[in-house]
Amino acid sequence: MSNENQTTEKPWGGRFSEPTDAFVERFTASVDFDQRLYYHDIQGSIAHATMLAKVGVLTEQERDTILQGLKEVQDDIEQGRFEWSVTLEDVHMNIEARLTDKIGITGKKLHTGRSRNDQVATDIRLYLRDEIDIIASEITRLQQGMLALAEREADTIMPGFTHLQTAQPVTFGHHIMAWFEMLSRDYERLMDCRKRVNVMPLGAAALAGTTYPIDRNLTAELLGFDRPSNNSLDSVSDRDFAIEFCAFASLVMSHLSRSSEELILWASAQFNFIDLPDRFCTGSSIMPQKKNPDVPELVRGKSGRVTGHLISLLMLMKSQPLAYNKDNQEDKEPLFDVIDTLKGCLKAYGDMVPAIQVKAASMEEAARRGFSTATDLADYLVVKGVPFRDAHEVVGKAVAYGVESGKDLSEMSLAELANFSDVITDDVFDVLTLEGSVSARDHIGGTAPAQVRKAVAAAKEMLAAR
Repeated sequence: MSNENQTTEKPWGGRFSEPTDAFVERFTASVDFDQRLYYHDIQGSIAHATMLAKVGVLTEQERDTILQGLKEVQDDIEQGRFEWSVTLEDVHMNIEARLTDKIGITGKKLHTGRSRNDQVATDIRLYLRDEIDIIASEITRLQQGMLALAEREADTIMPGFTHLQTAQPVTFGHHIMAWFEMLSRDYERLMDCRKRVNVMPLGAAALAGTTYPIDRNLTAELLGFDRPSNNSLDSVSDRDFAIEFCAFASLVMSHLSRSSEELILWASAQFNFIDLPDRFCTGSSIMPQKKNPDVPELVRGKSGRVTGHLISLLMLMKSQPLAYNKDNQEDKEPLFDVIDTLKGCLKAYGDMVPAIQVKAASMEEAARRGFSTATDLADYLVVKGVPFRDAHEVVGKAVAYGVESGKDLSEMSLAELANFSDVITDDVFDVLTLEGSVSARDHIGGTAPAQVRKAVAAAKEMLAAR
């Protein structure tokens, strides 16, 4: 929608003898999606104008007029008084045109010493930096919820699985702390990515720099960047930082998808390990008994969406010659959608995880099935002097007997167990109980309740230090 009071003449039209085709104009415009960069575009322009006045390219009066005009433009946008024009192509030219409408010819001086190429690269970095900080806080909030759940369920016993087959008993708190560790790595990756995002391309101009006596260090300082970029060609064409962020996001979503899969299984009637609060579920239009775990299912599905955007950006960049190309306009929609999707999933999980209701009795009953203490019996035999491979065979035979007789190892009598090895005595039942099994793994990283509580305490200190 065009504003009739805005300038619609192309700022680059001097070389052209005919207007842009109407379809091409809309096809090549980006303002419908890049307008979300308005705040960061204006902040970049404020810093640029401040620097230009410092080095003498603008007068102080021109600077003050530009800064006041930019603040008024920002207010227009935020109050809904700004009409975006496809004719003006993008967020940058829309804002510059409105500024010029407000303050006159001085507005045209703002673009001195810069190009839309370094301007958009700067805007995206400023925008992504702010979003990274929001996402980091959402990860921390989710981890805090995980710690609350893990601490609450530090003694709750459940079956641990490999190949989705009962393996060994673990505590539910220990399992949740595994999720916590995944997110800790994700947080570290995000902070590392932020370092490479926080480099300023402004001053690279179109591709070669500028002849004006700009002070890039000053502009970087004003915008909170760690430093200006080192090479003008790379500065305007680099989108590694966006790809790296999407790679980080894909890993987070992969982790959330794995957690979602477990929540979906656990909430099923077949597992019956947990109950998700009604506010995170929906019902069926035809089956009144249904309670569908829609939030984890949707998060699991959205992981493919985010990973798809990562591949899209990789393909976007793979064949581009230096420096900037119009292809790079296609970087924003995937990046924006990754940001929006990830933030939504983290918020949903941050609300849901601490509210998970655990069915401890069902978990413990499941852990008693499937011979989950078989490894404990093998370890017991090794302590008694039996070579591990021989102990493995002995326990395998005991398990086969249990399958045939319908008895778990802990349900067999001493006489029955002694049939498989003469070193088995009545102290064997100390290791065949679920409680004895998990408590025996009392070391750093082990599933013992005491270790879970230590891990939670250490994690709380770590989060507090962020």
